[in-house]
Amino acid sequence: MRPVQRPKLTVESVLQMKTVSPVSALTAYDHPTARLLDEAGVHILLVGDSLGMVVLGYPDTTHVTLDDMLHHTRAVARAKPSALIGGDLPIHTYRTPDEALSSARRLRDAGADFVKAEGGREILPQIEAILADGIPFCGHLGMLPQHVLEEGGKYRIKGRDDAGRQQLLRDAAALNSIGVFACVLELVTPPVASEITLQCSRMLTIGIGSGPDCDGQILVTPDLVGGFPWFTPRFVVPRARTGNTIREVAAGWTQELRLPSR
Repeated sequence: MRPVQRPKLTVESVLQMKTVSPVSALTAYDHPTARLLDEAGVHILLVGDSLGMVVLGYPDTTHVTLDDMLHHTRAVARAKPSALIGGDLPIHTYRTPDEALSSARRLRDAGADFVKAEGGREILPQIEAILADGIPFCGHLGMLPQHVLEEGGKYRIKGRDDAGRQQLLRDAAALNSIGVFACVLELVTPPVASEITLQCSRMLTIGIGSGPDCDGQILVTPDLVGGFPWFTPRFVVPRARTGNTIREVAAGWTQELRLPSR
């Protein structure tokens, strides 16, 4: 496969893809993966706090620190991808507008083209502080991994009842109105995700486990390529089995080793 050649994407150029072309987004946590995904033509590389599980071995994202995110964002940025680089604001780094702005600036300085945080109307002051500083922002609604412990450790689909639907619609409308350029919709019931996409004309919707009617889709790259074979989300069909391949290659190499002749 010949690498895709393209100019550096911007928030504006990706936003213009709404209603024209699906936006592809995948997670990247290191330099070689960022290069490979960029050469494949992926539009957005998200340095997600999902690295807590698939890279650092934590049970969930609540253990990830800002220093962790800065370390992996710098590694991705060294690939100098044409794709947009996004960085997650980890838990407890955007509790106030001042804290949110400080954290966002550090991610930007590490190489992120935009930052992402979980929540809707309850974090509008934080988002507005980030946007006022000229840092593009991506929202995250639906299932919020940083709140999984508050929900008993279960990842639940959102928007199934009318109260949940109304909350999602109001949160999405608020993000759309203040200039958020995109929003990840995670485990949102597909009819509600479709409704949000139609109503939020200024904001890209990027779905994960939320049906086909969003402006784009995002996946955790190890899920897509089978790189974390011990767990795969129900909504993902791996396109490869790289984890199994690594195991088989390493086992074969180990078995082929021989002691030197004496």
